[in-house]
Amino acid sequence: MSYAEVNGLRLWYESHGDGRPLVLLHGGFGAAETFAPMLPALSERHRVVGVDLQGHGHTADADRPLRYESMADDVAALLRHLDLPAADLLGYSLGGGVALRVAIQHPALIRRLVVVSAPCRRAGWYPGVLAAMAGHDEQAGERMRGTPPHQLYTRIAPRPDDWPRLWAKSGDLLRRDYDWSAEVAALALPTLLVFADADSIPTAHVAAFFGLLGGGHRDAGWDGTDRPAARLAVLPGLTHYDIVNSPALPPVVLPFLNHPVAAPA
Repeated sequence: MSYAEVNGLRLWYESHGDGRPLVLLHGGFGAAETFAPMLPALSERHRVVGVDLQGHGHTADADRPLRYESMADDVAALLRHLDLPAADLLGYSLGGGVALRVAIQHPALIRRLVVVSAPCRRAGWYPGVLAAMAGHDEQAGERMRGTPPHQLYTRIAPRPDDWPRLWAKSGDLLRRDYDWSAEVAALALPTLLVFADADSIPTAHVAAFFGLLGGGHRDAGWDGTDRPAARLAVLPGLTHYDIVNSPALPPVVLPFLNHPVAAPA
């Protein structure tokens, strides 16, 4: 467990296990620690590196806005700092967006990508979720004091008083429009999309996202030769808020990371 000086940021990371590197990126108002239930399964065959993104967990905020693109550059700089070429990358929610941007901006650094409960364009969230995101500000942060995310932040953040500031900067990020569809369609690396069946993202967007990666366009054939490089999993009985801690997630992720994936047809 240590810090890396990257892009003017003291970026926290922690490492568990040995094997091919797998980097984990947490969701909004979370930290690498939120992946703890998954670690025993993931670290059995992998060197698992958990990262606390800008302003989250052990990583203090910097004098710059929160942006998917800059946080992706931070992760790429960490991979270079740790000499981890061709790492696997898993991101959840906010971290899923960052992971997607790492794959887009620094494809040579990533071997395989797993995106959990994150859309490829802002309009991919349900309207009610977008409305809630638009209300993220310092006052919302004050109302969230005492909740589990606030308790985690208070326990590990280097500047616990920055909690309202994190909410304000997160709101600024989440109100910004984006659509990465064209860049997703150009991705060449094997990608697994994982969503809950009661996620914050409609299944119509899930299908469209998978389609951009080459999935869902044709039958794979009796021998699977027309199977796309992308994979899709929709986990039953879960939501956006409990999927990352579900015991159903590692058995979906690990076969994708550990077994061959066909090249795009």
